[in-house]
Amino acid sequence: QVQIVESGGGLVQPGGSLRLSCVASGSGFSTYGMAWYYQAPGKQRELAAAINSGGAIHYADSVKGRFTISRDNAKNTVYLQMNSLKPEDTAVYYCKGVQVVFGQRYEYWGQGTQVTVPS
Repeated sequence: QVQIVESGGGLVQPGGSLRLSCVASGSGFSTYGMAWYYQAPGKQRELAAAINSGGAIHYADSVKGRFTISRDNAKNTVYLQMNSLKPEDTAVYYCKGVQVVFGQRYEYWGQGTQVTVPS
């Protein structure tokens, strides 16, 4: 079982920045696909950014050019650098890890970290 723990959320003024961190347990972190999702109040959870084990990155249009996802395999950590934050970025941000073992896909989620950008 892989444990996922996010940190770094908080209250930030519009135009400000935050860096979220996500630590995943397990010795196979370098093989995990990792992603950040966000869920605003009353809305569905949406993908913000993803990075696979090979370093390929995908961003949602809503965050492209403002958010940067990166990973440090030596620290079992994935980051989400969030710049130029807007009130519509207010959400709980979740980290997801994906592990494939003998062709079986496993997904692991953290508990989330709140990001609030007041209007």
